[in-house]
Order: sequence, then C-alpha cells, then structure tokens
Amino acid sequence: MAPGAPTAGSLLELLDIEELDTDLYRGINETTALDWPALYGGQVAAQALRAAASTVPEGRLPNSLHGYFLRPGRATRPVILRVARDRDGRSFSARHVVALQNGEVIFSMSASFHTPEEGPAFSLDRARPGISPEELDESQMVSRFEPMLHLRPLPPIRPYGEEWPVPGRLWVKSRDRLPDDPVLHACALAYVSDIGSGFGDGTAVGVPRGGPSIDHALWFNDPLRLDEWTLLEMWPIKAGGARGLYMGDIRDGAGRLGAVLTQEILFRPPRAIDLERSDAHRPTG
Repeated sequence: MAPGAPTAGSLLELLDIEELDTDLYRGINETTALDWPALYGGQVAAQALRAAASTVPEGRLPNSLHGYFLRPGRATRPVILRVARDRDGRSFSARHVVALQNGEVIFSMSASFHTPEEGPAFSLDRARPGISPEELDESQMVSRFEPMLHLRPLPPIRPYGEEWPVPGRLWVKSRDRLPDDPVLHACALAYVSDIGSGFGDGTAVGVPRGGPSIDHALWFNDPLRLDEWTLLEMWPIKAGGARGLYMGDIRDGAGRLGAVLTQEILFRPPRAIDLERSDAHRPTG
C-alpha cells in the first residue's frame, strides 16, 4: 500500500470493505502483508464473499463458493472487488465476483446464497483428534496471521524434516470478538479455510506438504462463530501432473460441521513456476 494508506490489524477491519459504487467495493490489506511476497489468498476470498453478500436480499446466507487464484495479489495496492448479479431466485442468489489490481483479475469467484429453510438433516461424524486447543501452543510458523487469529496447529502425523512447516490440522479463532452476524462469520470461515494444506501431515510420502493455491471451493453448513475455537482438518485426495487435491472440514468444539472445503495446489518447484504464478501465496500464508 502507499505510505499512509490504511491497513487492517484485525479480522473485523479486514472484512469491513468499502462501497465505492453500485456493485463495486474496495478492500484493504492486512497489516502484515508487506512482509510477504504476495497477498494471502484467504484474505481475497473472504473479501470477495463479503462483497457478494452485500448485494443479495436480506436474510440470505452464503451457501457455497468456488474461486480461482489467477495472479498473485500485491500488498502495495488495495483490492478492488466487482460484483455481477447473476440471478436472484425465490430462495437462492448467484453472484460472480472478480478481484482486481492494476486492472487485472487476481481472483475470480462464483458464490451462491440461500434463504435458510427446514429440511432433512444429516452430518457424517468423524473421529476427533482428541487434543484440545488448551493443550497446544500458539503457532510461530504462520506469524502473518498473528494480528488476526489465535492458531494452534496439531502435531503432524509424520514429523517435519527440512520442509516448510505446513499444518494439516489446527485449532483457530479470531483474536477479537466478532458481531452476531452469520454472514460475517461465514466470511471469516472463508478467510481461515485457505490456511495450511491437506498434505501438511505428511501422510502422502514423497509429495510436498504444500504449494501455491490454484482453486478453492467451500460449502457452508451449520453457522459457526469464528471467535470461538474452531477446528480445521484437511487430508490428501490425489497428487499428479504437478497438482495436488485435498479436502477438509471446519467444525466447532462440539463437532458441528461449519464448512467443507476442497483445494487444488501446485507442486512445481518455486523456480519452475512462471512469473505470472510465482510467489502466489503459500498455503500457510
């Protein structure tokens, strides 16, 4: 950002985007962004979702999003968010958002919103890790999030060697209390959903633990509060063709499912990634 330009020192400030005109918004970057080669992708995705949510009928909550990271975001410029109102139906709304810097699209996202309604309910229960956040130390390896979040990664299943530490499972919560706004908490879930990697536990032997994000999908379920301890767990699905695909979910301390995610990352060595994609955000920020 230019000298004296505003930056966000809290998650609430980061999600408080500015309306410039109809369907046009501006988001400021994290205070720590200048210490990193590129913007954290979760910031851009969360701000894009916030912009889209600002254009839908009242009472509709985020249902899903699918985004593509096209260019690395730069910390020296704000993010401009342009929303297209694809459709408003009786209970669903569809939006398309592009995040722009220097006139170029750095992130493209489709999002769906749904008016809550009654229906059959089912949620697959999974074994919990058995380690509470109180038993873990604050993370020092993802310091870019320090103003925003408490992060407490679980130990990797396969210990780290010389790799960059990338958590595959971690407890997370906002450092500040957030308002009672389910849309804002959904945007906060989108923010944290890009931390870590499904390959971070090292169970896929011979495969890197992380890499630049290519695309990201998120389905929202029960509304959770991100100012309370929330567990993000991820696991590998497939690696090949210089790409890796993983899944994950976000649950509260009681095991309620807040969101399901899938993400694809790039496994090229850093020097082999072309200039357009080089230094796209690391999965840990």
